[in-house]
Amino acid sequence: MATRRLTMAQALLGFLKNQYVERDGVEHRFFEGAWGIFGHGILAGFGQALQQNPDFPYYLCRNEQAAVHIATAFAKSRLRLSTFACISSIGPGATNMITGAATATINRIPVLLLPGDIFARRNVAPVLQQLEHEMSQDISVNDAFKPVCRYWDRINRPDQLPCAVVEAMRVLTSPAHTGAVTLALPQDVQAEAWDYPEEMFEKRVWHIPRTPPEPVMLARAAEMIRAAKRPLIIAGGGVLYSQAWEALAGLVQRTGIPVGETQAGKGALSFDHPANLGAIGVTGTPGANIAAREADVVIAIGTRLSDFTTASKTAFQNPAVRFVHINVAEFDAAKHAALPLIADARAALEQLTNALAGYSVEPAYSEAVARWRAQWAQEAERIFQLRHGPPISQGEVIGAVARAAQPEDVVVNAAGSLPGDLHKLWPTRKPGGYHIMLINLKQDLKVGEKIPFTLIFEMQGEVNLEAEVRAP
Repeated sequence: MATRRLTMAQALLGFLKNQYVERDGVEHRFFEGAWGIFGHGILAGFGQALQQNPDFPYYLCRNEQAAVHIATAFAKSRLRLSTFACISSIGPGATNMITGAATATINRIPVLLLPGDIFARRNVAPVLQQLEHEMSQDISVNDAFKPVCRYWDRINRPDQLPCAVVEAMRVLTSPAHTGAVTLALPQDVQAEAWDYPEEMFEKRVWHIPRTPPEPVMLARAAEMIRAAKRPLIIAGGGVLYSQAWEALAGLVQRTGIPVGETQAGKGALSFDHPANLGAIGVTGTPGANIAAREADVVIAIGTRLSDFTTASKTAFQNPAVRFVHINVAEFDAAKHAALPLIADARAALEQLTNALAGYSVEPAYSEAVARWRAQWAQEAERIFQLRHGPPISQGEVIGAVARAAQPEDVVVNAAGSLPGDLHKLWPTRKPGGYHIMLINLKQDLKVGEKIPFTLIFEMQGEVNLEAEVRAP
């Protein structure tokens, strides 16, 4: 077997830059580079590897948490088909990434974290910033990543790397199980050489499947929907990640079932689509929440059904309400005791549309949807014209920016009260035009870099902006 003698860090980088994903016959380079800050425990090993591989870009951030948020925002904007690796020093540099890891995992976004770690051989311990846990010498601060990651490993020997990176990629490219992955890299092991098999550095393409729904469950879902008088679709982020927006529009066109959008699913339908009731849940429109309150069948698509979407499970007041949940993740598909369609969103919607041939909602329900839409459009315009100033109101700003925006433009926001207002007020016209709770000033640049001819509108609250300005 042909081998190549490399340090563990060199081999890791050689592997990463040859990983690709493919869906529907289109290939994407999976890792666009690395973000991070060099320091104790990462510079000598992985830093050398980066210097020797200029075709794998490295970007300096000002805070390791921001690096993970940048990678997460980028992966979200690329529909989880590309991401970044994030590197850090031992100690506080590593722990700074934990919040970002939790964000990525909770939102099902792939990010690879490569924190430096303590010496595996121990004879030079303790190293600078080592935790020195009295119970065990195997524990470092990187163990804190375990609860917030989909996969975690520590590479204690250079020959452990080939198995670890394959497992990492399995998780990162899984539509059902993706999230943050941590490979902790002991400082000494990064620089240890081993004869790695040449096949480890060959181009590898990971296929992203479109898992079809199980026929029996599809038939049961169609039967349940056909019996519904007031069905409602909840479009989550899975509609976008699956590129299922056309399939959703096709189903809605055929059946007339109205749609409420989660924060992650906003843009699944254009805001002016006759069946789009807009935002749903705690930050939702009155129409979407009335539809949720009265719905007898709720069709959730690619959503975690979090408290913001379900109003802490109080949104659905019909005592006879039943749920159908289309999701690649069995864990999410089973929520609310739903009939689970464990499948790719696009594949499931296409088949469900065929299974519902001849079905449409009653005219009275469609008329109610149109009335709710008109009422909210009138209210939104009132908010846009409040004329509180000076200073002008938040709603006035949103209205002014919305009027100036083109269909291909993108709005981004981090946190505060703005996500609530943007969720129901921003007129998203195209998929990918809305990013909330993941992005701030630093992340905009990476989203915009991959979307040419697009204007990025960033909206920041006072506290967020102050945090950005003061960030080191």
